[in-house]
Amino acid sequence: MNKKSIPTKQKTKEKKTKTAAGSKSKVHSAKPILIEVAWEVCNQIGGIYTVIRSKIPAVIEHWQDDYCLVGPYFPYTIGGEFEETKEPASPFFNTVAALKKRGFDIRFGRWLVTGRPQVVLINPETLLHQLAEIKEAMWQKHGIDCSRGGELLEQAITFGFVLKFFFQTVCKNIDPKKSITAHFHEWLTAVCIPELRQEPLPIAMVFTTHATLLGRYIAPHDQDFYVKIPNIKWQSEAEKYNIKAQVQIERAASKACHCFTTVSQVTTPECMQFLDRKPDFILPNGLNIERFVALHEFQNLHQQYKQMIHQFVVGHFFPSYSFDLENTLYFFIAGRFEYRNKGFDLTLEALHLLNQRLKKSSLPVTVVMFFISKRPYHTINPVVLHSQILTEEIRNTCNSILGEIDKRLFYAVTEGLEQKLPPLNDFVDDYWKLRLRRTLHSWKTERLPIVVTHNLQDDTNDEILSFLRSAQLVNKIDDRVKIVYHPDFISAVNPLLSMDYGQFVRGCHLGIFPSFYEPWGYTPMECVANGIPTITSDLSGFGDYVQRSIKNHEADGIWVIKRRGKTYKEAVAELSSCLYSICTQTRRERIALRNAVEKRSSHFDWHNLIDNYLNAYKYAKNVLNSGS
Repeated sequence: MNKKSIPTKQKTKEKKTKTAAGSKSKVHSAKPILIEVAWEVCNQIGGIYTVIRSKIPAVIEHWQDDYCLVGPYFPYTIGGEFEETKEPASPFFNTVAALKKRGFDIRFGRWLVTGRPQVVLINPETLLHQLAEIKEAMWQKHGIDCSRGGELLEQAITFGFVLKFFFQTVCKNIDPKKSITAHFHEWLTAVCIPELRQEPLPIAMVFTTHATLLGRYIAPHDQDFYVKIPNIKWQSEAEKYNIKAQVQIERAASKACHCFTTVSQVTTPECMQFLDRKPDFILPNGLNIERFVALHEFQNLHQQYKQMIHQFVVGHFFPSYSFDLENTLYFFIAGRFEYRNKGFDLTLEALHLLNQRLKKSSLPVTVVMFFISKRPYHTINPVVLHSQILTEEIRNTCNSILGEIDKRLFYAVTEGLEQKLPPLNDFVDDYWKLRLRRTLHSWKTERLPIVVTHNLQDDTNDEILSFLRSAQLVNKIDDRVKIVYHPDFISAVNPLLSMDYGQFVRGCHLGIFPSFYEPWGYTPMECVANGIPTITSDLSGFGDYVQRSIKNHEADGIWVIKRRGKTYKEAVAELSSCLYSICTQTRRERIALRNAVEKRSSHFDWHNLIDNYLNAYKYAKNVLNSGS
């Protein structure tokens, strides 16, 4: 282990994290028990939830019931995620039972996901009555000043101290021949790491920062973030953003753990500058690809779900004007609304250039671009919803007319003397003709198709709408790039698209994710898993990993836009050129590209990436046993 990993002398107000005398643990030969701790266990917040949940089947194959997850207990969010159970044979159940007797609000059960792993959920408010004493202890023992901080910080602190009692107790309930590997994700779970390091417990601790706190705060506000990293002073920036305690917790955990990791090379410079420790391992994220496998059906699924998107597009645009759906491409960007971090800004600029270029070209292509992100809104726009309802009415009326024709056409042809198709209009009752005419009259409009599908709470200051208005990219009839801004996540119960997010992805032609700050990036990887080409950037962990690991990745339908060392204008130009190139592809070329993407998806399966975790766990155990 690098001697600098746990320094003998730390900076202002960060006191030395000591290892208790005689804390060198006995070497355990049996396979360790694995306990994974994350704030997103049974608690869907962001990408780490997907990391943990998708990895479970691969982990279960190695550990079976020697694996347990620990997370916070929030009764109002667990819903169908958690089932409380009684399993006396489980050391984790017995640990929970013992802690309950001591007055802790803690639950044991199963996470209702693939693999149904054991889960322990801790109420983060269970020690709030001792918060003052806990804060004093953190200052006295570790130099962490928690005097200022909000509710989330206080929850993390009390959660961490209950977690310490959990680990102390579980060590008494496991087979003495076994040790524990504990994997902690992010600062929210890391309070107990320096505490546990001071005790002679057989726990090899791995700490993963998916993105440093300071990186998350600074990057959105500084275009030159990556250039400035070596000169950023963590103390002043932490105080500037009022996150000093959180950063101190993150620093203490990174120093006290036996193995420090992050998810991509992109975040390594942050770790070295802000946490004073280089990661021991890079743990790239994966997916449970088995959930996405459609074998030879995936091309058919693309067609099926594309037809569902067609239905929405007809209802949204065709009341105003029409275009050729056979020559229409569906692009999308999705994720948390971080306008700059997620590359919404770059995408809009590139689309503006693409629209101008397509107008001047002879390409018969129309692009419909979907922006999918959760934003505060009042309701679905009534005009948008009404148009979709009338579209469905037109479809039902047409089906009824087809039924009328179907019943009468056969007999008219076989009974008639003329060997030609009779006038089909004669087979339709006046009732259906009138009904169709009236519905079409109500449906058609002279207004432009609405850009945003919902009534936003702050329409005036929304960054996407502000750009579209200034660029006049507002779905004019001559625009070759059409915009649908859908400020809510897509689900089957959504009255506009009526499909799950995965189905929507499969129905599109391209996912665009040119992030500026993205420690990993699941959205482009989900495109690959669904057999859909995607664009990412070299500033995202996923894009960096693709560049390092996959030769000729563009031939496999994964484009990586160069943003590192490039100006914003250069990145916009490259993205716009990439989009135009995709617009020039023939249908046969697009089919071949989807085949290439689908074949590449297995590269990102957890079963192929889990070895990175196994190596990190082995390293942590060796450090524990060496007494370093």
